[in-house]
Amino acid sequence: MNAKLRVATYIYEHTAALFDGRVTIEGADATFETDALVSNIFQRTVERRYDVSEFGLTYFLRTFDLPDSPFLALPIFPNRNFRHSAVFVNTAAGIESPRDLAGRTIGEFALYGHDPGVWMKGILADEYGLTPDKCRWVIGGTDHPIPPFDWIPQPVPEGVDVRHAADGETLSAMLESGEIDALVSVDVPRALLNGSTKIARLFPDYETVERDYYRRTGIFPQMHIVAVPRETASRTDLVTSIYRAFHEAKEIAQRTYRDGAAKQHMSVVTPWFSGHFEENRALLGEDWWPYGLAANRTAIDTFLRYHHEQGLSKRRLTSEDIFVPALLDT
Repeated sequence: MNAKLRVATYIYEHTAALFDGRVTIEGADATFETDALVSNIFQRTVERRYDVSEFGLTYFLRTFDLPDSPFLALPIFPNRNFRHSAVFVNTAAGIESPRDLAGRTIGEFALYGHDPGVWMKGILADEYGLTPDKCRWVIGGTDHPIPPFDWIPQPVPEGVDVRHAADGETLSAMLESGEIDALVSVDVPRALLNGSTKIARLFPDYETVERDYYRRTGIFPQMHIVAVPRETASRTDLVTSIYRAFHEAKEIAQRTYRDGAAKQHMSVVTPWFSGHFEENRALLGEDWWPYGLAANRTAIDTFLRYHHEQGLSKRRLTSEDIFVPALLDT
């Protein structure tokens, strides 16, 4: 009898084939769900509403400090992004370099240590000597007020000044007014998109910085994994089928771009896209969005170190601690 699975993930181009039926999970009768806000999927994951679900890395790792940690991860990374582009500053604050953030008040989206925040705090500490305790932190929504995410553990390390924005406040407005000096956010402030000259990126030429970061480290930062309950993790055939299905869906998306190069990607609406594609292909390789542990271990181990150093994990976890045993050799 096939396993019945309730699966939740955002609809990306590399998961679309799962939703439209081009790819199925062998040995399972799966139904797929999504949400416009991926954090809603995370919350329902914590509430144990899904059998398989996309889960933000920091949200997932925080569950390991619960009395009975309920999940393990499959080495599937539906969301990843370079994050130097996620740091914004008030242009009147006199911040010209990352080291100028010392002593400043910085906003952070959603919670202290959201996934881009963990990556950027770690990078700022490793490469510029700027540790989180040297700044003050205000947590909130970028363009819309949000309440604290009280459905997930929210550790704050000793010696780090963290508070939540007041009711009705947004970090974008606070940044534009100068109430905060900088912002780390997955969302680009609407004011910047609308042409405000009071907000700028800390790294104006972020693409060059991020490409250099990849050349030096080999890290393409992961934001999310796919999680399953521990009782599912022991079903080797099933978790292998889930992994293969997500991998096949991703390969369909990547193959579309590789095949499209012969026609200069005439189906893509973005001008000069083929040039960008070839540049990325030359840097990142034929599989520029890899799944499996072998191709991602360096990045994952780096995130696990950052998570522990930033006081978000009680102990430094390893890849062997967090991934389904049957998929450690992928």
